[in-house]
Amino acid sequence: MKQPSLPFWQVWNVSFGFLGVQLGFALQNANVSRVLSDLGADLHSLSLFWLAAPIMGLLVQPIVGAASDRTWNRVGRRRPFILGGAIAAAVGMLLMPNAPLFVSIMAPMLFGGLMLALMDGAFNVTMQPFRALVADMVPNEQRTLGYSIQALLINIGAVIGSILPFLLTNVIGLDNTAPKGEVAPTVTWAFYIGASALLGAVLWTVFRTKEYPPEEYNRYKGLTAAVPVEKKSLAVRLGDFWQLFINMPKTMRQLAVVQFFSWFSLFIMWVYTTPAITQYIWGIEAKWFDADYLHSLAVIPPEIAAAKGAAGDWVGIIFAAYSLFAALFSIVLTRIANKLGRKLTYSLSLLAGGLGYISFLFFQNTEIVHVDLFITQIDIPQGALDLIIPMIGVGIAWAAILAMPYAILSSTLPADKTGVYMGIFNFTIAAPQIVSGLVAGQILKYVFNNEAIYIIVLAGVCMILGAISVMFVKDSEG
Repeated sequence: MKQPSLPFWQVWNVSFGFLGVQLGFALQNANVSRVLSDLGADLHSLSLFWLAAPIMGLLVQPIVGAASDRTWNRVGRRRPFILGGAIAAAVGMLLMPNAPLFVSIMAPMLFGGLMLALMDGAFNVTMQPFRALVADMVPNEQRTLGYSIQALLINIGAVIGSILPFLLTNVIGLDNTAPKGEVAPTVTWAFYIGASALLGAVLWTVFRTKEYPPEEYNRYKGLTAAVPVEKKSLAVRLGDFWQLFINMPKTMRQLAVVQFFSWFSLFIMWVYTTPAITQYIWGIEAKWFDADYLHSLAVIPPEIAAAKGAAGDWVGIIFAAYSLFAALFSIVLTRIANKLGRKLTYSLSLLAGGLGYISFLFFQNTEIVHVDLFITQIDIPQGALDLIIPMIGVGIAWAAILAMPYAILSSTLPADKTGVYMGIFNFTIAAPQIVSGLVAGQILKYVFNNEAIYIIVLAGVCMILGAISVMFVKDSEG
């Protein structure tokens, strides 16, 4: 029995909660390095703190994927996990900027790291079922549309999340500087707002999407009957999982290479963009990111705190810019992929992102210019303003990364194991970030002498290697 096509707004509702999830994720990406630095983390150790994120994804997503494949209750199949993960993520977002309040329990920096792990684990609990929900609810001929809408909503959420601290500073008037060992008020309130928006958007999907009951789902997916849930020992379950892993579709293995280079690069961008532009464009020496040096001071000089605060806010703007460009590109992504083919579209998109990262080197102009952003006016270095240009390429790559591998992969997965395979596929997201977290800080310290701009260039080279590796992926649609 053919699965019916969905009206556009029903496809929209299936993915709408991802807007809130990505809003929270964008706040994390743009501000966690800033928060951890304010709490006392060394520049080269930042990537080690960020390891909490991919490790949680590596552990959580396959488990949640397999569990959601077996779950059928009154709430649904994927929706219980989506809602539970959103609640946990909101709790982490509320607690993380308040790390200094918990000094009697543990060091604020350690508490911040634990909240990062909680947030990202919860984001993963929420995101994996969202990916599988699209595969469940949207027929194959609408699959590229479904994941493109998801990419559009992700990037709308990312724009809002990235720009929040900047708006709270320059429109609302909150202070963006952080006293020694504390978090800036703008970041704290941005996390509060993000937690509320995350829950609201997820509740929209939970209440506006009705999942297919088991019998109907089985008919649409060509399954003869629901597979009964068997009670198995942990050893048997691990063995079954290992068999699924080693027998993954060939296309998944090929995409894993692309994902490695893509996510290795993205991890570097999220961790090191703030120190890179603070050093390279605002002219702040690397010593101001050295925990030992900062601990030797009674207070941080006001001009240093102001520069770091301004650079941190501007990172939110350029992250919002790449998310905005990604959202716009998502609108035409399906049409371009239908015309050029998914592989060529994917490859060219990653190439644009790689060139965008490398071009950071050409934007060091420290001349202060006055910029009218319509909602506010600010004075920033010309080089910072010019960084909007490479964000076009980064945004194009990000839109493709969010949509194209899933569109290519989903048609190769067995319907009764979509959730667990989507979880396994998250290995290709988490593993390169773990490798990046382990080696990027050491490369930055020992190869680039803590000059963070050069680690961004390295990210560009890796993204270009990802573009090349796309051409070796077998896509059923060419």
